[in-house]
Amino acid sequence: MQQTPPRPTPGSSAAQRPGAITLRVLSALLTYPEDQLRAHYSEFTALLAADEVLSRSRRSEIDAFVQQLQRTDALDAESAYVELFDRGRATSLHLFEHVHGDSRDRGQAMIDLGETYAKAGLMLNEGELPDYLPAVLEFASTQPTRGAKDFLGEIAHLLNAMLAALRERQSGYACVIAALLDMAGHKAQPVPIAIEPDMDDSWAEPPAFDGCSTAGQARLGQPQPIHIVRKTPPSAQGANP
Repeated sequence: MQQTPPRPTPGSSAAQRPGAITLRVLSALLTYPEDQLRAHYSEFTALLAADEVLSRSRRSEIDAFVQQLQRTDALDAESAYVELFDRGRATSLHLFEHVHGDSRDRGQAMIDLGETYAKAGLMLNEGELPDYLPAVLEFASTQPTRGAKDFLGEIAHLLNAMLAALRERQSGYACVIAALLDMAGHKAQPVPIAIEPDMDDSWAEPPAFDGCSTAGQARLGQPQPIHIVRKTPPSAQGANP
């Protein structure tokens, strides 16, 4: 979906629907900071102020973050984005990865979400997955105000988890996620972060004949616990338990 901020005409439905512009700006801020997008950063402050959905303090927080992005060298900004959002599940912008991981359920969930977009007349950019948060926000921006709020409420628990991870990393992107929680009517309250295995460890293959997995059965030659469960014999007259 197109990620540049909207320029609706005064009479357009997008201009009349509170929150639509804000959702698209927040979507753009969470998108890979390529040069074409960075050229629009200077417009974001005015767009958020005109929409009047976020509090003044939240808008000021986002404005400071946008200024920081503008001062950052383009290559450094791109590298930091990849390092933050593409290196581990805790900060992934693909929502179903938080819910389904790499299970088959994720595939079906993405098919269903893609069909929802299609029914709304929206098309994904080439190579973009339906559960990519900026795309999800683009879709939400097309919905009535109440529907968009309810939609954000359904993913609030995922946003809170992301917020916790971003704040732990002291990332300025945390203010964007906090703004989404504000729009959902939820308090921006970080939750405990699940400890992720090191990326190299998670992809490591166990040595041959050295146990079933790197995190499961004990290694060959080491003591392995045996659990003995008493089996109840078939009931019989006068038998003791």
